[in-house]
Amino acid sequence: MPGVLDDYLVDPKVSLLDKARIQAQVLVPVLRALRAELGRDKADAIVAQALRDWSRQLFAAIGAGIEGGPRRKWAAMQGALNAISAPEVEAEMRRKDSEALEFDVTRCRFAEFFRDLNEPELGALLVCQTDVETAAAGTGEVSFERAQTLMQGAPSCTFRYRFAPR
Repeated sequence: MPGVLDDYLVDPKVSLLDKARIQAQVLVPVLRALRAELGRDKADAIVAQALRDWSRQLFAAIGAGIEGGPRRKWAAMQGALNAISAPEVEAEMRRKDSEALEFDVTRCRFAEFFRDLNEPELGALLVCQTDVETAAAGTGEVSFERAQTLMQGAPSCTFRYRFAPR
């Protein structure tokens, strides 16, 4: 569905990985300056809360602009995210049926980039948090669990979606 994520992407011609790189160019120096001034724990907590609030508000607004029920909203956003992130990840499908969608991401260029910066927590907030917020659009009809991520050093990201009976 073209245009579903335009508010998130800002410029759809810029790849999602390049968007993350641009965000990191600005946020990493700000985060490091805050850490120097406030200490790591306090600075990280402030930035984490601000980015979670931003992501939650942004994806709630995107979901509100999609017609249909929660599962339809989730499917539209999930499909758009898959389309723009596919060039940057490798995944193995585990299950796909009317009750569940399960897959593992086994390689992620986003995780590689943020780990190389030594800022995987920032990467998790900028990239991985979108999965949580997208799933929130499906509340009541779609649930989401992820036990581990490459971003935080695991061997894969585990995506486990469950669907309410129709």
